[in-house]
This record gives sequence, C-alpha cells and structure tokens, in this order.
Amino acid sequence: MAQVHIDGDALVVVIEGLDKLWALKSRLTIPLSNVRGATNDPGVIAERKGIRAPGTHLPGVITAGTFHLDGERIFWDVQNPAKAIVIQLADERYARLVVQVDDPRAAVALIEGAISRP
Repeated sequence: MAQVHIDGDALVVVIEGLDKLWALKSRLTIPLSNVRGATNDPGVIAERKGIRAPGTHLPGVITAGTFHLDGERIFWDVQNPAKAIVIQLADERYARLVVQVDDPRAAVALIEGAISRP
C-alpha cells in the first residue's frame, strides 16, 4: 500500500510495509508540473503488465515494482484492485504510477486539486 501526499510543489508517494520489499522502492517524488492527472481505476489490474524488471507479480495476489510495456515504464504497487489509483505522468522516469491507497477518492481529489492550482 502507498500513502500519497503533497509536499510543496511535489507529489510524494511513500510505499509502506512489506510492499517496499516487493516493489524495491520506498518513496517516489514527482514535481507537480509533471503530473497530468489521477483516476480511481479498479479495472487497471486486468491490463497487461509487460516485462517485470525489477519487481513482483503474483496474479491475484500482488503486482509491485517496475514494469516495461510498449516502450513505457510503469510503477505498480497493488494488492487490492478496488483501491487502485492511476497517476499519469509526463517527462518522468515512469509514464504512470499504479498504486493502492486507503481512500482512492480522497487521493485522486488531493492530486487533482494540487495540479489544478495556478
């Protein structure tokens, strides 16, 4: 699971618990200027994941880490698809972040509110 918060002009995604081990990451910091949007998308888990490098993928259990698909790098940390959000990025190492959060609606509202500020 991940915690998402805004720190100044940056989106910070903190990977918690054993997910740090599975995802091989503990924190991602993205400038808000590179965040294009966020959506609550439980169906994202059904998408192709691509090539795992490095990370963990046990279908129906956990998808975590870096995956390469169609020339893009995507970061995953999802166990419960009902709590998955997708964060679209530009000009970053990752094209998308797909993470599980406690409250998907609140996380999406936080991100969308932060990127819509002038």
